Amino acid sequence: MSPSATSIIDPAGPAAGAGEAARIGPNAVLQLIEALRAGGMADRLQTLFAAAGAADWLDAPPGQMVDERRVARLHRGVRASLTPHEAVALMSEAGRRTADYLLANRIPKPAQAVLKILPPRLAAEILVRAIRANAWTFAGSSRFEARAGSPTVFTLTGNPLCAGEQSPQPICAWHAAVFQRLFQELVSPRARAVETHCAAAGDPFCRFVVDWRPAP
Repeated sequence: MSPSATSIIDPAGPAAGAGEAARIGPNAVLQLIEALRAGGMADRLQTLFAAAGAADWLDAPPGQMVDERRVARLHRGVRASLTPHEAVALMSEAGRRTADYLLANRIPKPAQAVLKILPPRLAAEILVRAIRANAWTFAGSSRFEARAGSPTVFTLTGNPLCAGEQSPQPICAWHAAVFQRLFQELVSPRARAVETHCAAAGDPFCRFVVDWRPAP
C-alpha cells in the first residue's frame, strides 16, 4: 500500500500564526553554515551573518522555524559576496545538505523504501503530495503550486528568498538542489531539477522543472 502524502515528511514545526512574520525551516540557515564551512569559507561566516543581522544564529543555531526576511537577507548577502558561479555552487551544496537532512531525519525509512520500488511516475506523485503538504516549511509567504508528472513542475510565486534581487539568470539554486536530491534518492537517480523561470530574472514566478526521462 502506498504511504499517505502527509505521513512521508514529518513537519519541522508550526507555521506562522495570524499577524506573525512568515517563516521557513531552519535548514535554510543551518545547511548554509555547513556549506560555507565545507567550502573553506568559515573565516567569512561572522562577517556575512553580521551584515545580514543574523550573527546570533552563529552563537545559537536555530532549531525552530525562522523569519523568512532574515533568511532572505542572509542568502542575498552570501550571493552578493560571490561570483555567480560560486554562488550557484555554494547554494546548491546547501540545498543538497538540506535534502540529506530531510532524508536522514524527516522522511521515515519505510516510506523511502516504498517510494524507491514504485514506478518513477507513481513515486513522483506521492512525493509531490508530501512536498505540497509541507510546502510552508520552505515556501514561506510565497504561493506554492506543484504539478506531478514527467516532468514534475514546482512554482513559487513571491519567493521570499530572492525578493528584490535582479539577475540575468535564475539564482534559486538552493530550492533546485533540494528538489533534485529528493527526486534522485526517492524517484530516479536520473532526476535533474532546473529553474526555468526566476523572479530575480524578471519572471512573474520561480519555476523548477524536475525531469528523469532519458535524454533524447
